[in-house]
Amino acid sequence: MRVLGIDPGLTRCGFGVVDGTVGRSPGLVAVDVVRTDASSEVAQRLLRLEVAFEEWVVKYRPDVVAVERVFAQHNVQTVMGTAQAAGVAMLVAARHQLPVALHTPSEVKAAITGSGRADKAQVGAMVTRILRLDETPKPADAADALALAICHVWRGSAGDKISRATDQAAQLAARQRRAYALARRTLPTDLNSRGV
Repeated sequence: MRVLGIDPGLTRCGFGVVDGTVGRSPGLVAVDVVRTDASSEVAQRLLRLEVAFEEWVVKYRPDVVAVERVFAQHNVQTVMGTAQAAGVAMLVAARHQLPVALHTPSEVKAAITGSGRADKAQVGAMVTRILRLDETPKPADAADALALAICHVWRGSAGDKISRATDQAAQLAARQRRAYALARRTLPTDLNSRGV
């Protein structure tokens, strides 16, 4: 499975692509940070991010896009920019009919380091170790994007399988209900009236 991890941000947006499956170490495909000029209009900055998302989706052809779930912070301005960037990433994924998975920062930290309270240095160090890199991707947004992708490989793929199995079970149950209803309608009248 190929996962494009997005650490959304309006000024710096981390992009990371990994290939992997549950039970095996994921491998690095690409990592980068896209920056936008804080003095530019917000609409132009979002357009810059949309173009970058589009290029990454077309170039790396991920199976799923993992985006950090936006959470409340004290700085409303930062939250707004992060939410806007995440929305653009989800829009591009939807345009390409790619599933989007949202992971909270604590979920990602727990998957990567074993602690939901790990700091950025710990996350970066574990990303470096997991992907067998010579050095930690810089800035931290790059390492965070890779952490999101790794988290989804390890946690999301199992959740995807459970979700698919649940959907298949629901579809089977619906087919069985329709078959039962059809059989009841086609029973002879005398059997049907006896509650068979």
